[in-house]
Amino acid sequence: MSEQQTKKSLLSEVVQHVDIKKINSAEIVDAMRRMSFAARETARAADILQMMIKDASCSNILTLAGSTSAGGCMQVYVDMVACNMVDAVVATGASVIDMDFFEALGYRHYRGTQHADDATLRSLYIDRIYDTYIDEEELQACDAAIKAIADTLEPRPYSSREFTGEIGKWLAKNAKKKESLIQTCYEKSVPIFVPAFSDCSAGFGLVMHQAERIKQGLPYVTIDSVADFRELTDVKIAAKVTGLFMVGGGAPKNFAQDTVVCAECLGKNVPMHKYAVQITVADVRDGACSSSTLKEASSWGKVDTAYEQMVYAEATTVAPLIASYAYHKGDWKKRTPKNYATLFVAK
Repeated sequence: MSEQQTKKSLLSEVVQHVDIKKINSAEIVDAMRRMSFAARETARAADILQMMIKDASCSNILTLAGSTSAGGCMQVYVDMVACNMVDAVVATGASVIDMDFFEALGYRHYRGTQHADDATLRSLYIDRIYDTYIDEEELQACDAAIKAIADTLEPRPYSSREFTGEIGKWLAKNAKKKESLIQTCYEKSVPIFVPAFSDCSAGFGLVMHQAERIKQGLPYVTIDSVADFRELTDVKIAAKVTGLFMVGGGAPKNFAQDTVVCAECLGKNVPMHKYAVQITVADVRDGACSSSTLKEASSWGKVDTAYEQMVYAEATTVAPLIASYAYHKGDWKKRTPKNYATLFVAK
């Protein structure tokens, strides 16, 4: 078998993203409420998300870290935005560029195995995320697409929110797959913040953009991470009451939580995040839990502990259940869109 045939056989089973609209998890979540361990945690997390959706004064922030988008949850997050459950997104670059923008270009993630020979995968230009495969050549095309978008923009600093907005605008005209998270957020005026934007395919594309412009003696696009923090804090100040639904932890979780402290530094009196859910497999014993437990975050003045729930589970197993529960309860239909992306139109 030739290398090309081997690669084709390995990249033959496409990851199918779960559709929460087609599967009603209400009965199983209600049953889990009477159980113990992660089951009961999951049910309470579903209840807290419901509180966030039903509280008319609350603005909801979705944070994404890890690889659940590649693993089959991508449509879950798209539907949460499309159905007005979410007012802002804070994510890793991998979640929104390497996974979401990547699929918007028409590429796919593939079912593989964690027991693969990684040297063989490397020789075939196949990247592995646990048991999921990505075609490295397609990922490099994703890098090039980011460069092409940057090449069309005014050469100046951009916040990641502003740059992802430009990507959303580009996708509205050029996407092969129309229901991406970036495009949906652009069309729903839901801002996306990526606190470590260069740590993904966008970083490679922007480096290529800058290297070429430097060689030509021309100015270039940069990403202003301080503007990211200031703008997300502006969202918190405007929102006042907020809820966090956090998949994984890391920089997105900490970034969203820190807005309370940053607002205080600016002389603004805003409440701690009123509601908070985190789904994680991280350990608390290293003093981190991928950026602290929610109760610990309360000691920093970030999260109120009245309505908080840690769910210690691998997120692809519980995030669809929680989101499906919220979708089929239908309270999102009564929410008024916050349109926080419009906060920055005149700035």
